[in-house]
Amino acid sequence: MTAAQYIGNKSFELVNGTSISPGANEVRLDVGFVGICGTDMHIYRGAMDQRVCPPRVIGHEMSGIVAEIGSQVQSLKIGDHVVVRPLDHCGDCPACNAGHSHICHNLKFMGIDTPGALQQSWTVKAHTVHKLPDNVSMKQGALIEPLAVACHDVARARLTAGEKAVVLGGGPIGQLIAQVGKCTGADILISEVSDVRRKFAEDNGILTTNPLAEDIESKIHAWTGGKGADVVFEVTGVAGAVESMTKIAATRGRICVVAIHPSDCPVNLFDFFWKELEMLGARVYQASDFEQAIDMVANGVIDLKPFITSVSSLSNVDQAFASMDGNPAGMKAIIQCQS
Repeated sequence: MTAAQYIGNKSFELVNGTSISPGANEVRLDVGFVGICGTDMHIYRGAMDQRVCPPRVIGHEMSGIVAEIGSQVQSLKIGDHVVVRPLDHCGDCPACNAGHSHICHNLKFMGIDTPGALQQSWTVKAHTVHKLPDNVSMKQGALIEPLAVACHDVARARLTAGEKAVVLGGGPIGQLIAQVGKCTGADILISEVSDVRRKFAEDNGILTTNPLAEDIESKIHAWTGGKGADVVFEVTGVAGAVESMTKIAATRGRICVVAIHPSDCPVNLFDFFWKELEMLGARVYQASDFEQAIDMVANGVIDLKPFITSVSSLSNVDQAFASMDGNPAGMKAIIQCQS
């Protein structure tokens, strides 16, 4: 089988590997499609070499078909169309013991800390696998993982019908949060500097603002009738958004921090005190978030097809990553792993 290894310096190499037979509680998958996410792009740019330790097969947004099953696996059968929830937890740390295995103290993120999905054959633990219904395509299946992120974010924020939520950042995750939030019955507005990303949001039924062209505090004040946003999702990872998030939040509003901030940012704690705000972190997802994401696509509540920017073969993985580098028009490039 063929695998694409990230070797550093914005480069991949194709290697011939051997399929790994599954252990008793594992399954081997024929990988169908793999999505490129923001974390993959950080890896591609060399920002995570110390953690990834190249050469390594990366990729964690995927769909595939069960090709072999271990002797103890009863929940899956050969031929099932599936996706993988790429979290390998230890099962015996305080977080795991408290029922929060998705933020395990010793969590291994598959495709970052361990080999990932950019290969034709991938052997994983059976408990990480979720079945896809027949009416969810394999291409859409490769985007279930980022949709599950959005489901988790919206759940953490406790967003409900009738509330007004501002999403700071209109990248793929911000757009998906907006769609999931819209499905709750909330009113959503995306703040995004990119013209093409604002148009993408508007074409998919989401109100937008450009914080470089409009004063965001005045915009949100007018949009909410002077109340402020019930929920603010911080999805940019930039200091300017952190500065504005407390200002646009309503009294007793909730701020959900989704973005990874690589360095410390000043946070206006006076606003937290004065308005009795809440700040919530949201990291990855739980099994229930994956099931919700699958159900939303299967039931036609969310259409993932507009998010697919391009489809490339595994042999063209270098070009697929290069096409997404610094490209605000790109939402999701996906790689087809089988010939």
